[in-house]
Amino acid sequence: FMAAASLEKAGKAMGLEVKVETQGATGIENEITAADLARADAAIIASDVAIKKNARFDPIPTLNVGVSEAVKNAKAVFVELLEAMK
Repeated sequence: FMAAASLEKAGKAMGLEVKVETQGATGIENEITAADLARADAAIIASDVAIKKNARFDPIPTLNVGVSEAVKNAKAVFVELLEAMK
């Protein structure tokens, strides 16, 4: 959940619209819906394990990073994704 907070803070500081879904022992919280994905330009998956419902991200550019990278370098994660989308 620390990665979620770091990514949300960094994305908003960069002027980006951010929606963060978390998956843990309690299941999926704040689930990213088909409507969310239809509006999205890209997605970042910060996880050290396989996520549930992964295939829904297939239609959009998606960057997979480890949790520690997202916590320590959230802004750099967004910059990497934005660069890859050019």
